[in-house]
Amino acid sequence: MHDDLLALPRSVVLALWARHVGAGAAPLQHAVRCVEGDDEPHAVVGGTPGAATGAADDSLAALLAAWAAGPRTVAAVLPVPGDPAGAPASVSAAALDAGECVLVETPDGAVAAVPEVTVFGSALEPGHLVTWHVRPVEPWSTALVGRVGSPAEAELELRHALGSATEALTSLDVARWRPDAAAAIARLRGDEAPRWDLPADLEPRRVRVLTLAARLRGIVALATSDDGGAVNLWQADQRSTALREVDRAARRAMSAVTVG
Repeated sequence: MHDDLLALPRSVVLALWARHVGAGAAPLQHAVRCVEGDDEPHAVVGGTPGAATGAADDSLAALLAAWAAGPRTVAAVLPVPGDPAGAPASVSAAALDAGECVLVETPDGAVAAVPEVTVFGSALEPGHLVTWHVRPVEPWSTALVGRVGSPAEAELELRHALGSATEALTSLDVARWRPDAAAAIARLRGDEAPRWDLPADLEPRRVRVLTLAARLRGIVALATSDDGGAVNLWQADQRSTALREVDRAARRAMSAVTVG
């Protein structure tokens, strides 16, 4: 995730726009602005499969245009050590290093787009250079859909995970030993929807699941930033195991929201 605990992975944002963007210069440019956000203009390495001329283009707009030219199946996956999360074997190492990737299947074949992010500037004014490395991969959609399930199934799993996350955060008493975290905790537990640039026609259930998943990942990030009040290694390990399961559910839900 970005520095903001509720920021979405770039692959999730790109996958959602790749599903919903229509043809035409204006929709494409709007999608590009939403995906890039505060980043520098994103670059693409590997060309744009399906481009009419067959020539490579290093712009995000060209990549989205190629995907939007016909039917496609899209998903984002968020692998971590020990859980490839559905990333195809040929890009699993790169996707694991990045913690994310976008998968797309079109009539021209399947590809994966893995982001490489370089941070520059200061802590107060950071900047990000993003390059998407696009590679052909084996067909993935059938296996991934069976793995992540539907948004409805993901929402049910997240509701169960929320209880574990809340219990872990409460037992840590993060605000006591990290006073600076009080505002972050309040935001993560709040009801206000995050300000994301998502497609306007994204279904309410998907937005709801995405919001809950982002809050849970934020809780996990906050709760695992250090050991806090753990009195021994066993207690720390038990809490870490519980939070890993919460994070797994949240990552799976984010994938389920993007599949389509």
